[in-house]
Parts: sequence; structure tokens; C-alpha cells
Amino acid sequence: VQLVESGGGLVQPGGSLRLSCAASGFTFSSYVMRWFRQAPGKERELVARITSAGDTTNYSDSVKDRFTISRDNAKNTVYLQMNSLKPEDMAMYYCNAWRLGRTNYWGQGTQVTVSS
Repeated sequence: VQLVESGGGLVQPGGSLRLSCAASGFTFSSYVMRWFRQAPGKERELVARITSAGDTTNYSDSVKDRFTISRDNAKNTVYLQMNSLKPEDMAMYYCNAWRLGRTNYWGQGTQVTVSS
């Protein structure tokens, strides 16, 4: 099982990034996919989730209206489009695969730095 995040980097405040998470080794289309983030000294925070079919999405208040989660089940990939980035969005971003009664899977994370 692998979840491999990519797309992180350095961006100026107000800029955009698109994170990707490529999954393999499990039935991707059966799992809810989630993006978490963790800043130094803070707890891991759920940012966004998308149902297995991609028909429902949810966001934390801190990113609502700025971030968009999506998935392509044919490509076993989940995305996080991040717009209007703020310094407080700076964190390590992790993707997570969740299914009731099954093992959770985590990626290794991708760093997002927001700074001028």
C-alpha cells in the first residue's frame, strides 16, 4: 500500500498550489480520502474530505471557500487545490485513506511553505 503526495513547495501569500496524492495497493474507489495538515507544535488537523464516489466534500472552516478537494478514481489520485494561501496554511500536508472497519493509510507528507 502506498500513498504518495506531491505538489508542495514555497508560495507567496495569496498564491496557489495543487497537491496530489497517488494511491496504490488497495481499492482506492472504496475509500473516503482526506487531507490533513500539521504545523510545527500543533496537532494534526483535518482539512478536507471526499467520499468514495466523490459526490460529497467537507472542509474545515479555516480553508472553506479557498481549498477544493477532488478525486479521479480512474487514476487512483486525490487532489487538493489550494487558493488564496495564507501564512497560517503553512504545514506538512498528508493524505489519508479511510474506510469503516479497515486500516487507515497515510502518505509521507508534502511540505507547504507560505512566505514572501
